[in-house]
Amino acid sequence: MPALPVSSLPLLRQRYDLLLILGASLALSTVLVLFRVFWTQHITFVFLLWNLFLAAIPLGLSLLLGTVEPGVRRRWLLPVGLLWLLFFPNAPYILTDLLHLGKYTGVPRWYDLLLILTAAWNGLMLGYASLLDMQRFVAERLGRAAGWLFSSAALLLSAYGVYLGRFLRWNSWDVVANPFSLAYDIIGTLLHPTAHPRAWGLTLLMGAFLLLGYLTVRALGRLQLAEDS
Repeated sequence: MPALPVSSLPLLRQRYDLLLILGASLALSTVLVLFRVFWTQHITFVFLLWNLFLAAIPLGLSLLLGTVEPGVRRRWLLPVGLLWLLFFPNAPYILTDLLHLGKYTGVPRWYDLLLILTAAWNGLMLGYASLLDMQRFVAERLGRAAGWLFSSAALLLSAYGVYLGRFLRWNSWDVVANPFSLAYDIIGTLLHPTAHPRAWGLTLLMGAFLLLGYLTVRALGRLQLAEDS
């Protein structure tokens, strides 16, 4: 197996602590889901594990970009970035699984609340972690302003993607499996916005929430760096 380029090693070291914490948090979500299955003898909420897998794909792609030389990364930024953007809405999508709270019995409601909250938190943190790297890669290629424009647009588009997934039941792979039907629904919301208030209400409000959350994460990171220096 070929050795990783030297330039990739600092990135992996920087991400080690984060990946360790994310791994522990994902393990907690898995244990909560599996214990619920064991206790109730029903596979309720097992779908959250699949959702978390999908939410982890963007981070996997951004980490992959981070392990190659800057010159190679610049060449692959557009195709990998488009694939990243396709899967990125899966990260915040898990927030909407809170709508399932109270639908199922067998355990106390507080247990289901914690179960869904941990999964939603993990999805959000996986998304933010990947966005931090993708913004840096775009800024590296096109400048700081382009990096911020990219991250803001990605969060807004992901909020729209959450609408497509939650209410219209589209999935990321429908871009390939059902491109025309998906395009029809998207064009419909764009051409007739007043006929789709839920689409734009969710997109704008969730987009604002995701952006504020991302800014908070970045501010906390800068605060930590200032305290360590």
